[in-house]
Amino acid sequence: MAGPSTTCPLPPPEAPQGVQPGGVGFFVRCELAWGRLRRGYLRRFRPAHVARWRQRRQGKCPGCPHDVIDPRDLKFVRNVCGYWFRPEDDVYAYREQLGFARWGYAELVGFTTVLVVLGGLFLALAYAFPQLAWVFAIANAAAWLLIAEVVWFFRDPPRVVPTDPAALVSPADGTVSHIETVEDSDFAGGRALRVSIFLSIFNVHVNRVPRNGRVTDVRYFRGEYLDARHADCAARNEQLWIDMTDAATGQPIRVKQIAGAIARRIVCVLKPGDEVKAGERFGMIKFGSRTDVLVPATADVDVLVKVGDKVKGASTMLMRLR
Repeated sequence: MAGPSTTCPLPPPEAPQGVQPGGVGFFVRCELAWGRLRRGYLRRFRPAHVARWRQRRQGKCPGCPHDVIDPRDLKFVRNVCGYWFRPEDDVYAYREQLGFARWGYAELVGFTTVLVVLGGLFLALAYAFPQLAWVFAIANAAAWLLIAEVVWFFRDPPRVVPTDPAALVSPADGTVSHIETVEDSDFAGGRALRVSIFLSIFNVHVNRVPRNGRVTDVRYFRGEYLDARHADCAARNEQLWIDMTDAATGQPIRVKQIAGAIARRIVCVLKPGDEVKAGERFGMIKFGSRTDVLVPATADVDVLVKVGDKVKGASTMLMRLR
């Protein structure tokens, strides 16, 4: 089925200046401030720790504006900083396996703390004003429901990647909203087969790589915040494009992270030149969004899903590349 052109009235693309190019919210600012305090403490009171990690640090970052002592300091700049640490040296890597999205820790802790305090306040008010106890009881229950939703939203469950070498896996959890061929002058051949996935606030929001390959370009576009199901969402909303070359076929593949009405924070840790594997985590979109994957319209593929299907990132096969 032919769809509308994806040529869009977006502003010119920008090179991301960090893993969260659209800006950071209050809780991430708190996390960044804590990082500055931690580094100041380490330099003042634990110089041996600083020296040890300086010896382990790999790569080069001439004139580096990023203050990097250990792997924790790369969390928000790993896509723009030339420094890196070998996996066997990263004693903080366990944080990736705690079952929650690493890039959402600040919001997870921050929102949960605020809501727990509010819940406690509502309980205290219920005891102080027994005639209104039912009102505060409802408010307390609502606070705990919101806590449950925040925890549910930022979960990051393990996934089993299909062993089929032809599999192109879903880059996101959600519901398939579009499968169509679109005109796209910016894509190889000018036309692309696009599969779009809508992510509700109840879905896992971690994004994963659809195929083994090499990242060739990463571009960020500022834009609007229409509902992710809106017809013009793909053409007008804030978004980030990851272009890659498939390792097996050499074909171009594009993944688009598209913000929604609630989602205002796109996270992507990739940079041009990265070698990636199918199923690897590469970012997330915070609070409701859409993720598109595009392959050339001329590609010889078997599409394995249909509009309305529920899919899981890294484990659901969207198509087979023959």
